[in-house]
Amino acid sequence: MWADEAALDAAARRLDEWESSFAERAERAKTLSARVQALTGTARSPDRTIEVTVDSTGLLVDLRLDEQTRQHSATHTARQIVATTRAAHADLLRQLTAATHRTLGDGDPAGQAIVESYRRRLDPGQGTPDAHR
Repeated sequence: MWADEAALDAAARRLDEWESSFAERAERAKTLSARVQALTGTARSPDRTIEVTVDSTGLLVDLRLDEQTRQHSATHTARQIVATTRAAHADLLRQLTAATHRTLGDGDPAGQAIVESYRRRLDPGQGTPDAHR
């Protein structure tokens, strides 16, 4: 009978550890979610006439144009805005990667998947399906 009780105790301990592991992972996921939602990416053009801020999803939330942009063509200014937005996306991705590694650890598969998902959406080399419209 002792062997059965020892096996039962061991199984109960494993279940407790498993439950504790789930609770810990859920708490870390909740912490990461709050950190990510608070992130913004910001960048300035090389001539400092354009500043772009994107929110945690990569959407443009602020655009500041210096009066000096009036000295350039609309085409030049538009290209600078696009390039600066891409730089803001890169800043957001850098911050997201750091927050994910701090919260979940460098080797965590879920963290790697989150970073890769953002990388696919924000990487300027990827383009978008609507880019040719």
